[in-house]
Amino acid sequence: MTGETSPDRDIRLRKLKFRSWHRGIKEMDLILGRFADTILDSLSDSELDTYETLIEVEDTQLYNWLTGRETVPGEHDHALFARIKTFNHMKGPGGR
Repeated sequence: MTGETSPDRDIRLRKLKFRSWHRGIKEMDLILGRFADTILDSLSDSELDTYETLIEVEDTQLYNWLTGRETVPGEHDHALFARIKTFNHMKGPGGR
């Protein structure tokens, strides 16, 4: 995104950030919430669609994929997932 905003996009971003911080398990709140706060504003609408689909996945499943405990299925093994995983590893446990 090049800084363009619209009321609809702003509402969508707020909803996605809220959903990212209110997952169900604290680990996923921290992983997705931090990512959402830092990165979502810069994503294209298409990337937001991909993110929205990804966060529909159940927390435990998504956490297992992000931590490498389980293999990521092909439909979710995309650049945005890799970006979330990299972001999480760079931030570390305390969000430093």
